[in-house]
Amino acid sequence: MKNDAMTGQAAPSIAFFPLASRRDLVRRSAVELDQCHGPAAVDYWRTTCRALGNELLALGCPEEEMRAEIMDFQAAVQMELMWLHRGEEALG
Repeated sequence: MKNDAMTGQAAPSIAFFPLASRRDLVRRSAVELDQCHGPAAVDYWRTTCRALGNELLALGCPEEEMRAEIMDFQAAVQMELMWLHRGEEALG
């Protein structure tokens, strides 16, 4: 916690659950993104990331931390996509 010099009291800090650790969100996003192609995929991805970013900002997440969370989330979704397709290659 941070110390508020004016009141001498500790200012509360908020810890955010990392987006990249929300397995259901990562998996769902990867599956939905995998079903889109071209401009629809770009639109889906932008809309999803903007909504998550706005959600974090509304909860009081600092912008720099929000951007890092979105980048980590994007990496987690990309890894999930690789795992989804890896299973298809093994079957093929």
